[in-house]
Amino acid sequence: MKRARFIGTAKDDLSRFPDAARTRAGYELFMVQVGREPADWKPMPSVGPGACEIRVRDATGAFRVIYVAKCSDAVYVLHAFQKKTQKTAARDQELARKRYLEAKALAKE
Repeated sequence: MKRARFIGTAKDDLSRFPDAARTRAGYELFMVQVGREPADWKPMPSVGPGACEIRVRDATGAFRVIYVAKCSDAVYVLHAFQKKTQKTAARDQELARKRYLEAKALAKE
């Protein structure tokens, strides 16, 4: 099983999800750690090669966790946020891209 490495404030952001959304997102990340696909996800090539987005919906809204699992040492959690509009906000994508570069540097260490 790969370990999860959180970049920037991703862990704190995920911890602020409502209980049901946090539990679901945590389970889906576990599935990625053990080499399986999450139940609801999509690739995020705009963030970087191998980046994906876990999609969680509950009564309080839509939540997203952007991660990259292609590194052999860990699953890097880049960003966790509540989605407010149909399209992912440019600031969320830009933050995930920045953290993707940080994760690449960490993976080389």
